[in-house]
Amino acid sequence: MTEIELVKVFTHMGRGGNPCPIAVDATGLSDEHMRSVAQHFGHESGFVLPSPNIDANYTFRFWVPRHEMEMCGHATIGALWVLATKGGLVADEVRIETLSGPVTGYVDRRNPEDPSVEITQPVGEVVDLTPSEEEDVLSALHISRAHLLDLPLQNAVTSRVKTLIPMKDIRHLNELVTDMKRTEQCCERIGSTGLYPYAIEHQGQRRFEARQFPKSSGYPEDAATGIAAAALAFGLLKNGLIEPTSTRITIFQGRAMDSLSEIRVRLGFADGRPLGCLLGGRVTLVESHELRLADHQADAALKRQPRATSSASSERR
Repeated sequence: MTEIELVKVFTHMGRGGNPCPIAVDATGLSDEHMRSVAQHFGHESGFVLPSPNIDANYTFRFWVPRHEMEMCGHATIGALWVLATKGGLVADEVRIETLSGPVTGYVDRRNPEDPSVEITQPVGEVVDLTPSEEEDVLSALHISRAHLLDLPLQNAVTSRVKTLIPMKDIRHLNELVTDMKRTEQCCERIGSTGLYPYAIEHQGQRRFEARQFPKSSGYPEDAATGIAAAALAFGLLKNGLIEPTSTRITIFQGRAMDSLSEIRVRLGFADGRPLGCLLGGRVTLVESHELRLADHQADAALKRQPRATSSASSERR
């Protein structure tokens, strides 16, 4: 049996967030078993493995229903939160290996039932799209330049490339309509893993709102996307929408899905130059499952295993 903890990451006032199944001990799982977990739940899934590298505490792997991902911010935060609440975290500062590179996690366990988690992301790279690439994106979203702020569309990356689209306001943002096929074709042409339109909620208070249309995850929209939010923070900096300070940036996502979520980013600087960022948010436990593997086949049966959970840190979906 393999335990699967279903959590929601980047919740806002106890609601919303991105559902994520976490296997805190994935040692016996094959690639097909990991993919089958993601297929069963229909969400990005995180898998915790021991690291063969003495410089790292863990290896994390991430799957969506169609393929493995190099990095998933909310699954990393969710996995560290589950490890901490189950008493399995080896330290408050841990080094994690991912396919996109090393990540450091920081866990504040002063409240053991609801620890605070932040993870590192490297300094972002932000590149303006060409005019033809811009037209491709606008066509995929069924909009024109009149729907946008007078700012460039950009590909931005900390771990995975996301396309930043500066919408004129939150109303236009949440009226967007797209489809999975056109999104995938557009992202393939422009070298992106997802379209990330955003709008200003309150510039002075560094609050923004966004939506994520993933390239090929197997579902049309994400309620919360940490890696995209980290990339957006560097886009906001480059476009002059935020001052170069470490004051927290708050990015809301998922309103159009009736699942409003809250992602927090803090940029780091040295001598006025950005060095990277910390990505964090709240986590809520939804329910626990047991994964029963039948002869190590990918058609593993998932059976719900009821568990007692703290009312302060759990919610039923």
